[in-house]
Amino acid sequence: MDAAEIFRELGVTGTACAAPVAGSGIGLLAGRAMSPASVAKIQVALAVEDAIVASVLDGREQRVLPAQSRTAGPTGISLLRDEVRMSVRDLVTQMLSISDNVATDELIALVGVERVNQLTAGLGMSGTRITGDLRSLLDGMAREAGFGDYPAMATHDPAAKPPSLAQLRLMLHGSAALDPARGWATTAADTVTLLQAIWTGTGAAPAACAAVREAMATQVTRHRIAAGFGPEVSVAAKSGGLMGLVRNEAAVVSFPDQRQYAVAVFTRSTPETTTDPARIDAGIGGVARVLIDALRGSPTGPEMFSSHR
Repeated sequence: MDAAEIFRELGVTGTACAAPVAGSGIGLLAGRAMSPASVAKIQVALAVEDAIVASVLDGREQRVLPAQSRTAGPTGISLLRDEVRMSVRDLVTQMLSISDNVATDELIALVGVERVNQLTAGLGMSGTRITGDLRSLLDGMAREAGFGDYPAMATHDPAAKPPSLAQLRLMLHGSAALDPARGWATTAADTVTLLQAIWTGTGAAPAACAAVREAMATQVTRHRIAAGFGPEVSVAAKSGGLMGLVRNEAAVVSFPDQRQYAVAVFTRSTPETTTDPARIDAGIGGVARVLIDALRGSPTGPEMFSSHR
């Protein structure tokens, strides 16, 4: 089964790209704009680490994160009830290891959206951008669905009053937060370009690239790309998801023979999609495996290309 067949069987729109960390690769609709969700935290991390190396930011500076007005999220500091103090560089690890939204927004505030977008533009990633912080993205999505802010939407009980779950999914599906033409955007090809630049130490200061590689290796999520490979293969990854409609992951997969491959898989469900999310997660690993197997042998099925565009 090739990548296109996997996506069809899952009932999702999907794009993917894979390449050796220092070479050309293969992809399926690799230049199509997609919503990156938390996969975009990779470029935020790189911009912050590069600013630390350049002494624009102090990586050891302690940031105070008050309990009130925190960015919502399913993990990390969002769930804590008391004030948190953490260094800038530890916020990067928190962001990449457990996808912490509070850490992400603190880092975006420190480094600035413009610096993040300048970094990706400088790498030739013309289809990639972030438009603000996560809190703004989530609150904007909630307002489009008729709520005052994201916390109000998150506590909404569709069984008690409208909108119903089906109506809510339909409204979210059309929101700017999930529309790469209006919100955060990237492509599978751009994301592989970013990973290649990080793993070859050319995307920013070499020490910054090394710090991002190390932090990505600590990601706790292992049920997407890593699920497509055996225990002898190491995977440094960043996953992303939004409202059950977007499920993504990007990673560098390292084999015992020292060969390494950058891979990105993006999926988008519709409000009508009924596929078990666990199957989509496993399918992301399956697509990554198909593409990397093709690179390690004779490519069959995926669309070949030489510039990731």
